[in-house]
Amino acid sequence: MTTPTPNPASPYGTLPPTSAPALRKPISLPRLLEMHARGEKITMLTAYDATFAAVADAAGVDCILVGDSLGMVCQGLSSTVGVTLETMCYHVESVARGLRRSQATAWLIGDLPFGAYHESKEQALRSAAALMQAGAHMVKLEGGGWTADTVRFLVERGIPVCAHLGLTPQTVHALGGYRVQGKTAESAALLKGQAHELQHAGATLLVLEMVPAALAAELTLELAHCPTIGIGAGKDTAGQVLVLHDMLGVNLGKMPKFVRNFMTGAPGIREAMQAYVTAVKDGSFPDNTQHAW
Repeated sequence: MTTPTPNPASPYGTLPPTSAPALRKPISLPRLLEMHARGEKITMLTAYDATFAAVADAAGVDCILVGDSLGMVCQGLSSTVGVTLETMCYHVESVARGLRRSQATAWLIGDLPFGAYHESKEQALRSAAALMQAGAHMVKLEGGGWTADTVRFLVERGIPVCAHLGLTPQTVHALGGYRVQGKTAESAALLKGQAHELQHAGATLLVLEMVPAALAAELTLELAHCPTIGIGAGKDTAGQVLVLHDMLGVNLGKMPKFVRNFMTGAPGIREAMQAYVTAVKDGSFPDNTQHAW
């Protein structure tokens, strides 16, 4: 077995050699569901290029999300709305290449961008197929209600789907800004109903963004076949996701209060990612006391 060589001068920490054999079994959808069933937390980070994807995988991250958040952190846009399907395919291809070179094992999810699945179920299929052909194992789409039919349509055609409820950045203008969702009894009931519809339609992961921790905990218990992945949704979800740049303390705007800078005290980026994985797995991140909701 080839042993990675530490490189103290590298900001990435210890990089895995391209010839190194995988040290864990590849993450698959059944494995994610098994992890959830036995109570093991699922870890997810965004990545947008080959190198960071390979480092995240070497650090033990279970799922890598090529998020449309790249519009804000890579392209300098004010929201995710301007990200195109062509751009998403480019970054999914880049990440997939990086994972192949490092003999990676992470599960790769690609975001369906704004306007790429809204017109029809057939449009959603074409867009999802493009992301899958670029290297994604699963696609993610935002919203509830009308999206359930789209999820069912994709799943019936062999495309795994991750749903996304709560704060949905693609509709941030309609929501009135980056605000917590599901705070009232009425909005919480609506969100819960949509979550169950999405599970019934075949979604097998559900991102819950900026929803009350108690509501996220309830949904996590209720959705036996659809693990919840929280971001600003408390500690009791089945897993956690953060935007890579946020957890490394690099942000063009105001840092969300639910984020922890894992670079603090870490000698390199890989070690920061390993600290994130450890903190999610042992339940020390996030801390519900961080949240005002």
